[in-house]
Amino acid sequence: MKRAMISTVLLSILMLAITPTDAISQEERSVPDLLKEKNFIFVAQTVSPMAGRTRHLTSRYDVRVSGDTILADLPYFGRAYAPTHNMAGGGIKFVSTDFDYTVVKSKKKKWEIEIRPNDADDVRELYLTVFENGRADLRVNSNSRQAITFSGYLEKK
Repeated sequence: MKRAMISTVLLSILMLAITPTDAISQEERSVPDLLKEKNFIFVAQTVSPMAGRTRHLTSRYDVRVSGDTILADLPYFGRAYAPTHNMAGGGIKFVSTDFDYTVVKSKKKKWEIEIRPNDADDVRELYLTVFENGRADLRVNSNSRQAITFSGYLEKK
């Protein structure tokens, strides 16, 4: 039991060590440019449901923002208060072409992006916090499910 716990801890440390810390290199556009142009991909690496433990994602899940379209493909773990119209395998999957998009720069070298899809049945809002090095956290608020948070990084589209 003790050996398994030590192995798990070491494996977790190793996974954190090999994940990209600077998702957007200096050669690519800066974080503010990507956010302003609405041309980026948020890649989720971990998921933290309201009740439960943080999980590392082993498959690629992301939210793609490109000008006038948002495409979300994220897993969901948590409590549903009511069934959704389109369960889509139980995850958070939608395409939105009608949304409100607001970017605010804070004093601590990070940006707060609020996205409110007007044409997604279940998703009420997405709050994306992006740091200067490209790391990001995404909170998804739903009309019929508990909120859920993802951590990951931005990629240039």
